[in-house]
Amino acid sequence: MTRARAARRLAAAALVGGGGLGLLGGGAVGLLKLQAGHARTKIGVSDDRPPTPDGVYGAELPGEPIRFLMLGDSTGVGYGMKRAEDTPPALFGEGLSQIAGRPVEVCSRAVVGAVSTDLTEQIALALPSRPEVAVIVVGANDVTHVNNIPSAVAALGEAVRTLRENGCEVVVGTCPDLGTVRPLPQPLRLVARTVSRRLAAAQMISVVEAGGRAVSLTNLLQRDFWTAPTEMFGDDKFHPSVTGYASMVAVMLPSVAVALGAWDDDEESAVFPEGVVLPVSFAAAEAVDRPGTEVSRSNVGGSDRGPRGRWAALRVVRH
Repeated sequence: MTRARAARRLAAAALVGGGGLGLLGGGAVGLLKLQAGHARTKIGVSDDRPPTPDGVYGAELPGEPIRFLMLGDSTGVGYGMKRAEDTPPALFGEGLSQIAGRPVEVCSRAVVGAVSTDLTEQIALALPSRPEVAVIVVGANDVTHVNNIPSAVAALGEAVRTLRENGCEVVVGTCPDLGTVRPLPQPLRLVARTVSRRLAAAQMISVVEAGGRAVSLTNLLQRDFWTAPTEMFGDDKFHPSVTGYASMVAVMLPSVAVALGAWDDDEESAVFPEGVVLPVSFAAAEAVDRPGTEVSRSNVGGSDRGPRGRWAALRVVRH
């Protein structure tokens, strides 16, 4: 079986109710839950939160503000940061205002410790602000809490669908590869790597089917966070540092700008090579191994589906 075919089957299994930790025996799942509990205790969670990043960025620029929404877990909050300007919502707001040449009004509803099923409540709180574009980063807690992967995937797809039905563009950063998180003991760390990559592939398929764009963060953690842990991780060795958060925003920001039609093709550093179009499951399998790869809806010959499912475009930012 090819790697791509295996990844497609894992993603499909998660979407229809298989996969996840379901193939493990009860004793193994019990051990993993016990280890996960110990790891969470070791990592710890402080009641301290960064100052709110909500507000208008690029206020001196002309035009009506773009309404930007941040959803998800502690990564979306910017857990561990002491200054609002160092959090992902603020970094997105500042970066997007410079790309679009317009002010950006940021609203963050991300919550520390959130899992995918919590997105429903976050969206209900956010919709009155009529967001134009939303960024979602979620999934790590679904893995470390040994949650039901199919339910997490379905919840994310429903969240994207709800936002799209309300006129909001959506960009999702997939679950990172948790195999490099050193506070996670073995065998939990090995299982976390497998399940987080499986979840990321399934997230991509679900997001694209619901009309959003998915950006692969899987190997970003594996590559950058493993080779430079003291630089990319915060003090708890689990949440990112300011450099880690900035790295995540950098790979997602172009997709946010593209979703809004605000991308400047004249900037050499901001050029997307022409996208490769594949069935969405094939595209997800490829993107899992390529950090910063965007997967979004496409068509071939005027049709949005082929014999192997929905068509999806693979795009990689040219650095």
